[in-house]
Amino acid sequence: MLRQFAIVLLGSLILSSCAKDPYDPEHDYYSFANSDQFVTRHLDLDLAVDFAARQLVGNVRLSMERLDPGARELVLDTRTLHIESVKVALPGGSERDAEFVIGATDKTLGEPLTISLPDDFKPSPAFTVTISYRTDLSATALQWLPPQLTAGGKHPFLFSQSQAIHARSWIPLQDTPAIRITYNATIKTPPELLAVMSADNDPLAARSGEYHFAMPQPIPSYLLAIAAGNLFFAPLGPQTGIYAEPELLSSAVYEFADTQEMLDVASEIYGEYQWGRYDLLILPPSFPYGGMENPRLSFITPSILAGDRSLVSLIAHELAHSWSGNLVSNSTWRDIWLNEGVTSYLDKRLMEVLFGKERADEERVIDYQELMAQLPSIKPEMQALAPRLSDEDLEESQGTVHYKKGQLLLEYLEHAFGREVFDQFLTGYFAHFQFQAITSEQFLNYLSENLLERYPGKVSQEQVEQWLYQPGLPAEAVIAESATLQRAAALAVQWAEGSASLETVPMADWSPHAVVHFINSLPGELSIEQLQELDAQLGFSASGNAEIGRSWFIQVAKRRFEPAYDAMQGFLMRHGRMRLIVPVYDQLVKNGQDQALAEEIFAAAKSGYHPITIMATQSVLPEQTTD
Repeated sequence: MLRQFAIVLLGSLILSSCAKDPYDPEHDYYSFANSDQFVTRHLDLDLAVDFAARQLVGNVRLSMERLDPGARELVLDTRTLHIESVKVALPGGSERDAEFVIGATDKTLGEPLTISLPDDFKPSPAFTVTISYRTDLSATALQWLPPQLTAGGKHPFLFSQSQAIHARSWIPLQDTPAIRITYNATIKTPPELLAVMSADNDPLAARSGEYHFAMPQPIPSYLLAIAAGNLFFAPLGPQTGIYAEPELLSSAVYEFADTQEMLDVASEIYGEYQWGRYDLLILPPSFPYGGMENPRLSFITPSILAGDRSLVSLIAHELAHSWSGNLVSNSTWRDIWLNEGVTSYLDKRLMEVLFGKERADEERVIDYQELMAQLPSIKPEMQALAPRLSDEDLEESQGTVHYKKGQLLLEYLEHAFGREVFDQFLTGYFAHFQFQAITSEQFLNYLSENLLERYPGKVSQEQVEQWLYQPGLPAEAVIAESATLQRAAALAVQWAEGSASLETVPMADWSPHAVVHFINSLPGELSIEQLQELDAQLGFSASGNAEIGRSWFIQVAKRRFEPAYDAMQGFLMRHGRMRLIVPVYDQLVKNGQDQALAEEIFAAAKSGYHPITIMATQSVLPEQTTD
């Protein structure tokens, strides 16, 4: 999903009070779909983008396979969709009307759509279901931006965010990662706009108001994606390029110039890239995540357009998902670490090749520190990579466990077996499970057979199981070190104590990670005069680097450094990415004096936030603001 360094919206998903066995590792607790009886093989979408009504209108045809010969009711996932009609048909046959019922609303899962097959309809294993529908203004996957909230200010913009379970708010379907589907789509837009999808986008497509797409490789529903706006294309390499509003295109081309090289390096290490092209879509600032790994077209936040290519590790992360997550995906959301943990490991490897081990180690240190800072606030049972879910875990979060603890597991295995052997294992793993959704137990079995047993005496299965099923971080974790970050932390303390001046801080030579570490290492007690000196000389409030701004404004809110409040409010108004803004709102509330200010800023800014960001921000604001 998308790279998030801190906050992940699994908090609202981690459990629903289902009656089924809560410890069934293969059961998807976030889907109503009876996917044990029916499975979707293919989607055909035909949708019109109606900016005036802020709706997608049209139909979807689901190509189904019946697994249970006695099953007569098909259950799909929806959320606030307006269903007009449902028809069923055998291959080559005429369509028949089918009765349907939309069930009661679950605040997390949405509404089940139950379709009764006609009494005299005797489907073979293969049949189709065609659903005519329109989306609702409350669709949690979709953001409809008016022109004034886009870079150009002249045309509206639409984009989707389907992960984790938001695809059901714009398509009625089996919204579970256990099922992988191919799809075709016809998308109609105003003729002056361009539509793109997580499919085979044509860089030379003319603006016609009608666009056709195909995704021939099977993908999980959370990778279904759509966007439409005043988009233009620029190439980066033979397989790579960028879609963006024209006002952002040239800066994006400069910022992400290394994308083709990243793709070439990753393919050399982990096997052939299976998706044809790898393009980037630069979205408006309201995009709630850093990036989303939609196949063939990663959705990217403009907040990493720092002007110096200092935040491109996010591109490495989304690209790495082409192997871990897109090629081999999690079977349920319990197994999300198979996507994010493996990908976090891969992106550090790419950063080593492109920018050197020291920079990659800086990122590893920052990741480790964020994990350790979060663990005390995460319930012990949710600190496992593959937690055993129960009804008591409703709305509990793993934080960044699945990213960073997962990454540390793979780094531990690499250290134990050696990089060459471990690379061979990973290449074989991706090839063995390609285009499949798997569980943590399938990963463990493959690991045992192809690595642990093949090289005995290095790592036991019991040790790996501790990572998967136990809280905390095992003692044998390999923790990276960075001399640059150690120096940054020491300088922060020395300056605060008066034994070093700010002139000795080598800002020009530091990476953003070193600057962030300097800010995070500032002692708890600093005077207003010291904070003013710090900001005046190092310019944190005016930084164009969003990661530096995030760390600084967290400190501003925590310390109530009011001279920087105007800049902080501008930051919160300018960005809609959850990682950047939610921690700042959180600190404003927690400092005990600025709850009203947090509410005031949120009220002014939320019209430019994605629905997912609004929900995340409301979760840290007082309860009365969430009504």
